[in-house]
Amino acid sequence: MSFSGEVKEELSRQYPAARHCQIAEVAAMLCLNGRVARNEAGEFSIIFSTENESVAKKYFTLLRKTFKIDTEIFSGNSQGPKRGNTYSVSVSDHEKMMQILKATKMLSPELERTGSFPLASELILQQNCCRRAYLRGAFLMSGSISDPEKFYHFELVCSDQKQAGQLKELIRGFSVDAKVVERKKYYVVYVKEGAQIVELLGLMGAGISLMKLENVRILKEMRNSVNRKVNCETANINKTVHAALKQMEDIRYIRDMRGLSSLPEGLEEIARLRLEFPEATLKELGMMLKPPVGKSGVNHRLRKISEIADGLKGNKEELL
Repeated sequence: MSFSGEVKEELSRQYPAARHCQIAEVAAMLCLNGRVARNEAGEFSIIFSTENESVAKKYFTLLRKTFKIDTEIFSGNSQGPKRGNTYSVSVSDHEKMMQILKATKMLSPELERTGSFPLASELILQQNCCRRAYLRGAFLMSGSISDPEKFYHFELVCSDQKQAGQLKELIRGFSVDAKVVERKKYYVVYVKEGAQIVELLGLMGAGISLMKLENVRILKEMRNSVNRKVNCETANINKTVHAALKQMEDIRYIRDMRGLSSLPEGLEEIARLRLEFPEATLKELGMMLKPPVGKSGVNHRLRKISEIADGLKGNKEELL
């Protein structure tokens, strides 16, 4: 099962204790994936469809808990690009349907005229707990999360731009930087930062999935930290090796052109040590001197040798 499927399995077992939170989650179900159907007799019904059996069972139970409505789950074959079963929960009894629409504040001229549900009413999103329940319902109906081992991506797919805007603002109300992008005929609310996706999982009540993602994040950060240190150390080693090679080249050039005895005593001493111990660090070279010299002192002497070598090379070029 995918990580996204695991999150939905976990959230499908979460039922709000307070009725106002139950209503908020049912409202998300209506807004994100509900539709109004009309049969041959002219009777209306509300239908919720999903490809996830656990989500269908969750909303079947939620309707029973919230409105004392017993309905059925129907299964059929998906007609979309992803072949598989589709599970639907239908409420066709007029009184019960009106009860749901009134409680969720969805009974509006827009619904009666177009059959599409309006935006969630601010009246059912007043409390923080209700906003969390609404977010959970929205994710169960139209959300997904990528495999954190690969990359971090949380999204909610909306069919309407205003709906996407409302969800974006709801998520931002929890200090999570959600954004909206248009994808074909849909509008996608997304979050791409790992720590903020962890925050969203906590808000929705997916504690187990949260811990799994957090563990992945910690391991990734540790690996990245180790890689940065290794890269830094490798760069320092390469820098030291290149510097040592340049020093050896300059010393050999002076030796071949004038002889090392032409150098001042302190420079001659460090030059002979560098030739004898090409892999030694500046600190190690300094400890070999009598009396010992610090790292900066050794570096100063080697720099002087480099200047002398550059001077000799310059004079040779002038003669040519």
